[in-house]
Amino acid sequence: MPVKIRLQRHGSKKRPFYFIVVADARSPRDGKFIQKLGTYNPLTVPATIQLDRQKALDWLHKGAQPTDTVRRILSYKGVLYLKHLLRGVKLGLFDEATAMEKFQKWHAEHEVQVKKRQETNARDRRPRRGGVGGPPVRKGRGE
Repeated sequence: MPVKIRLQRHGSKKRPFYFIVVADARSPRDGKFIQKLGTYNPLTVPATIQLDRQKALDWLHKGAQPTDTVRRILSYKGVLYLKHLLRGVKLGLFDEATAMEKFQKWHAEHEVQVKKRQETNARDRRPRRGGVGGPPVRKGRGE
C-alpha cells in the first residue's frame, strides 16, 4: 500500500485551510486518512504551520512519500534536515548528540530569519498617511 503525506482541504470557498495527513495514495483528497500530522493555513502572512515533527519523521522513516507542497512544508519546519542528520548518525558519521546540536543551531538561525521576514512584511503592510502612494481616487457619474 503506497502511503502519502499530503494536504486535505477544509474551509469554505476561497478560504482554504488544510490538514496535513498521512493517507493511502489511492484514497480521495478529502477522504479517509491514516493519521493527522498538523495544520496549514495559507491565508495568514506568513502562512501558519503547526506540525508534529516526531510523527512526520516516523512516517518518513517508514517510507511515506510527501507531495511537493508538503515536502516544502517539511523542509521549512526542519523535518527533512533532521531526517538527513539521523541518516548520518545511522551511517556512523557522528553521534546523536552532535546531530541534535546541529539541528538546534539550524533551528535557532531559522527562527531569526522568520522573525526578520515577519517584521519586514509588517512594515511593508502598514498603511501610509497622506496622498502619496494611496489608492487612486475614482469619481462616479455626474461629478
